[in-house]
Amino acid sequence: MQKRLKELAAERSVSQLAVKIRESANQIWLAGLGAFPKAEQEGVKMFEALVAEGEKVQERTDERLAEIREKATGTWNKFEKVFDDRVGRALHALNVPTRKDIAKRVHWDSNWDSTRP
Repeated sequence: MQKRLKELAAERSVSQLAVKIRESANQIWLAGLGAFPKAEQEGVKMFEALVAEGEKVQERTDERLAEIREKATGTWNKFEKVFDDRVGRALHALNVPTRKDIAKRVHWDSNWDSTRP
């Protein structure tokens, strides 16, 4: 732009140069005015496109999260079973009665009490 102005200045008089500068400024102004509605139109389209893309990303994220949650639940259930088995074996080794053993004992005691005179 600066080079173009220097060329014009060398070729023309001051008044011609002023006219060219005014015309150039007017073209810049008109380009700006034209850019505003274009940006407005494209902005709406861009916004809608971004919303659609965001919905797709959210859907993929939700699907992936469900997969991860499912795997984590399965892993947790396995851990819980291993823990229960190990604690059960440890308690058995210490001769601690199980719930089942206690239930049998309570049932036996209640039957024994009912047969006493």
